[in-house]
Amino acid sequence: MNRLRVAVDTPAHAGLGDTLDYESEQPLAPGTLVRVPLGRRDVPGIVWPGPATAQPPDTKDQDDAEGFALKPVAEVLGSLPPLPAAWCRLVEFSARYYQRAIGEVALAVLPPELRKLDDAGLAKRMRLQDKRLAKAAAKAPPAAAPVRPALTAEQAAVLATLDAAEPACHLLHGVTGSGKTEVYLRLAEAALAAGQQALVLVPEINLTPQLEERFAARFPGRRLVSLHSALTPAQRLANWLAAHRGQAELVLGTRLAIFCPLPRLGLIVVDEEHDPSYKQQDGARYSARDLAVYRGRLENAPVVLGSATPSLESWHHAQTGRYRLLTMAERVGQGPLPSVQVIDMTQQVRPPPGEPPLALAPALKAAIEARVARGEQSLLFLNRRGFAPVLHCTACGWKSACPHCSAWRVFHKLDRTLRCHHCAFTERVPRACPECGNLDIQPVGRGTEKLEEQVGELLPQARIARIDADTTRLKGTLEQQLAAVHAGEVDVLVGTQMVTKGHDFRRVTLVAAVDPDGALFTADFRAPERLFATLMQAAGRAGRAAEVAQQSEMWVQTANPGHPLFAALKAHDYARFAASQLREREMAGLPPFAHLALLRAEARDAAVAEGFLRAARDEALVLAGELGLAEQISLYAPVPPHVARVAGQERRQMLVESGSRAALQRLLAHWVAGLPALRSQHKGIARWAVDVDPMTI
Repeated sequence: MNRLRVAVDTPAHAGLGDTLDYESEQPLAPGTLVRVPLGRRDVPGIVWPGPATAQPPDTKDQDDAEGFALKPVAEVLGSLPPLPAAWCRLVEFSARYYQRAIGEVALAVLPPELRKLDDAGLAKRMRLQDKRLAKAAAKAPPAAAPVRPALTAEQAAVLATLDAAEPACHLLHGVTGSGKTEVYLRLAEAALAAGQQALVLVPEINLTPQLEERFAARFPGRRLVSLHSALTPAQRLANWLAAHRGQAELVLGTRLAIFCPLPRLGLIVVDEEHDPSYKQQDGARYSARDLAVYRGRLENAPVVLGSATPSLESWHHAQTGRYRLLTMAERVGQGPLPSVQVIDMTQQVRPPPGEPPLALAPALKAAIEARVARGEQSLLFLNRRGFAPVLHCTACGWKSACPHCSAWRVFHKLDRTLRCHHCAFTERVPRACPECGNLDIQPVGRGTEKLEEQVGELLPQARIARIDADTTRLKGTLEQQLAAVHAGEVDVLVGTQMVTKGHDFRRVTLVAAVDPDGALFTADFRAPERLFATLMQAAGRAGRAAEVAQQSEMWVQTANPGHPLFAALKAHDYARFAASQLREREMAGLPPFAHLALLRAEARDAAVAEGFLRAARDEALVLAGELGLAEQISLYAPVPPHVARVAGQERRQMLVESGSRAALQRLLAHWVAGLPALRSQHKGIARWAVDVDPMTI
């Protein structure tokens, strides 16, 4: 019998170890999928590299020897090629770094449908897939030569540098409209010509179809698949199988695609690498961007991180030589970037008492009217959906608080509901104040729904559309709305950050940020970086066609026009903004000059969550002393996050900080192992989690 290590989906706190040992009548290669008995059921598992860890007892003790027996593997999914060794190393690194069990990560990143199938069912799926591919290939007409636009001087220089360089991580800093996508296409073309596969990551699902169209048009006859959470389980499995079996040459996807096994990986592209969507927010809280860099090094494949506003961590790595910096500072067609107009809303004429604040300053309204008259399009950006953030009683001061969260319920006028955007608790709008019976309850603030209504009143001749999470909930609605914008059927587009990145609106010549000030004054140290990136991306939607670039504008309505962020925005000077932010981060000892981890806890009673975190802090202090890390580790007191209660659970968090990543990882490895036992001593903890390199604090 052959003894095997098998990774199964058991959380680290179960105390079963990273892998379990089983017996098999036949030798199985690492990466082979199996089904194994665990308790009273059979579960999926993966044969893991390395020798089995369980040792039989001393055979001199006959009683112990007779009681020791490894369970046999229940079934081998032999029809599927084993997962590559590099894939196993990527998963193992992710589990170690983000403090999870190997099996927990390995099984979670496989398609859910794959985990349910037996070998016969899987073999049938693959036979059907092979038949479909053969039939499609037979019916496909001869592929016409794709149209390749002429390269700009900057694009050609970047491609020449990448062609001559050894595989490494490159940061492509290109202004919006500079043609980064064409660089990705040429790099993918070179990889495919060499018989390799290319992996392209995008931050959000709504950007995948658009990029998929670009790649499909450029590579007719090539097998291209996408991987993201909007696919059906069957589609996700089919696309994953095509990639793993080497049938798919191009894989486009969101963050989960970083774990897609590719036997001939030759290129990794991370578009909009600064986007926080690349960080997983539950389970194994991994960063797909950081894992892309690690995977490229692991598989000797070049990695290109592209952005007009790189994350400060990536920018710092490029400045210090860890990444190679590639710059494209001009738009395709030599068109200028939009001029930026900052409007001081404190100097505008105030509306009469009882009237809502101005939606658009008179100068901005006139600029939009001029665009409508010329047949051009305008985009109004407000990162708050719904009609109003809160309803308010003018008599007693009641506000539409959520009974389950420390947040307000948002007023949605279209369906007359109050909706919590944290726990989804929804009620009909009351006819009168629930506290005092006053009939005069008023919306306070403005969301995209209200902005759409106000703009419709100000510009009755304009055709207005709104794109946000509410209007694109149904399948296919986003594509329909974007098609209407591209076809010129919309004069003014109102939307959240969904419409500020990745879209190529050829007729948009004016973009306006209606109320961006909220992000200037928050406790999160990353807020200015995110706001600057969002505004720069939004500005990039204007003037993308060379013939209208000269009249393109970005307007910002703010009560803080003197803020340094807006000065950098007016100059389109990312380097200046990044340098000032990095100086502040260095003085404050924040990333990238320090490394962070958060321990989060949730309980019905805040005191229980805080008690657990204090006890965990005490244990960490003792461990730091024993490991000789006391001088390198800082542990802060537990505090509530910005939204302290969600769905009836009180949330608390505790920050761990170190100037040394190695020291932090060493402490976490010892500390996290003891937290399950500590939790058992604090009854009432609903859940806890460690977040390494958190994106929000």
